[in-house]
Amino acid sequence: MVIGRMAFTIRQIQYFLAVADQGTVSGAAQNLSISQSSVTEAIRELERDLGVALFERHPRGLTITHKGQQFLRHATKILADVSDARRAFSEERAAATGSLQLGVTSLVAGYVLSDLLARYRRAYPAIDVSAIEDNGEYLEHLLIGGELDVAVMVISNLRDRMALQAEILEVSPYRLWLPLGHHLASADIIGVNDIAAEPLIMLTVDEIEENTGKLLSALGAKPHVAFRTRSVEAVRSLVATGAGVALLPDLVYRPWSLEGDRIESRDVSGSLPVVQVGVVWRRGSHLADSARDFIGIAQTQRVVRHR
Repeated sequence: MVIGRMAFTIRQIQYFLAVADQGTVSGAAQNLSISQSSVTEAIRELERDLGVALFERHPRGLTITHKGQQFLRHATKILADVSDARRAFSEERAAATGSLQLGVTSLVAGYVLSDLLARYRRAYPAIDVSAIEDNGEYLEHLLIGGELDVAVMVISNLRDRMALQAEILEVSPYRLWLPLGHHLASADIIGVNDIAAEPLIMLTVDEIEENTGKLLSALGAKPHVAFRTRSVEAVRSLVATGAGVALLPDLVYRPWSLEGDRIESRDVSGSLPVVQVGVVWRRGSHLADSARDFIGIAQTQRVVRHR
């Protein structure tokens, strides 16, 4: 029996992730410090091996396809697993001791932190990790005061960018949640004007409260806010049962969750804000090895979603 062989390499995956991140071959090449032709050829070979188109080509650059988005999840996990494997055989891994004071905001705690923290604990089992969940403004205060080593939080509205250094881990666009059978679900294009007439379920957790205001401004006409809640699961249930529609960052969409199969998620055309999730630390401070290692693992988890 002949078994089909996937011949793609780790390097091709790295180039693919760089193109998905930058949106252009030239941007990826510059980021990787290699030639554009090397990037182009690597992507072509990867597409041949997979038998799918990962990007749509257009004059302004590249747009990732639906198949490309699916492969993006696998590619990110592959690189993270490779990083784990290297650390598993590192002498420093066995010797690493110390502590890590970690901060996290509530939205991030439920949807981003768990995988990241699991990888860190596997790589550095002797590090004592203490985590605190609070709002972004208070976490910034703790970081600047030296009471936290690092925080994972929404950084779209980071307040003190002079005192803090941040690296984006994930960029999540807002998408429209609709109950099954909603009349907008069959529309070819959904614009902000279409949403303004619908009852809205608004999520108001601390770190995206400001974005909620930006969303309402983007909708133009004064929208009908039917319900405000700090619970993502409440939004999910209310939308599923037809109480209204919701605009939420894509990172909290879980089609396999309770009520998830009763909700459709759709793109919206128009200028809507995005949510940036990042890792943050105090600028200019001497980072402990434990914090530096956490940031390194976070970088291997980095996913930027393009839609």
